[in-house]
Amino acid sequence: MARLRCIFAMILLCQVAAEQDIPLNKYGLPVVSTIALYQQLVKADSNQQMVNIARYIPGIRMDIRYATRNNFTKRVLYRNPLVLLRRPAARALKAVQEDIQSRGYGLKIFDCYRPYRVTEKMWEIVPDDRYAADPKKGSGHNRGVAVDLTIIDLKTGAEIPMPTGYDDFTENAHYSSIPADPKARVNRAFLREIMEKHGFVALETEWWHFYLADYEKYPLMDLTFEQLAISKKL
Repeated sequence: MARLRCIFAMILLCQVAAEQDIPLNKYGLPVVSTIALYQQLVKADSNQQMVNIARYIPGIRMDIRYATRNNFTKRVLYRNPLVLLRRPAARALKAVQEDIQSRGYGLKIFDCYRPYRVTEKMWEIVPDDRYAADPKKGSGHNRGVAVDLTIIDLKTGAEIPMPTGYDDFTENAHYSSIPADPKARVNRAFLREIMEKHGFVALETEWWHFYLADYEKYPLMDLTFEQLAISKKL
């Protein structure tokens, strides 16, 4: 069933791509790689627009790991990063932030939009689709509708306990695992509950990763942060 859903999603995305004249890459995937094409998509559908989360969601915290060496690749993969999501994903995330702020918590973002070329680099290092997106399929991050995040205590600014740290590529990061710390289990369930309440879907192998269920509406993009910043003030 999962395979059939994946095939259907790819067919739908290719249909959308054909309508918008999005060129196919070497794997036969439609990938937006020019600002002109991106602007064309936004003009046709405002939901395709990328939103700067740092400006759009007051008080949200950032720890963009791929702009540092503190990530699983031990390399700096982002230069001059912007924390971006498509408009519907940004609205949903803002609703999450407002919801948990009333309970004394806030969000900390590890990653949002990721250029397709970075996904290719990651796959070279970890060719395991439980933890890294296969370039032959692409990632929700490449579509601008996936987010990696955790929860912080607003009083202390500290991350609340979770089963593992970010980008822990072990079964301890899976939802099927039972954390030794009962608080981590409760917090993981809280994060998933609040994200799903506002329209996100959880990835079973990474407690920190969430994406919009209708991700196939948004084509893969390989635009750099610099290109997107120049295209419109973000």
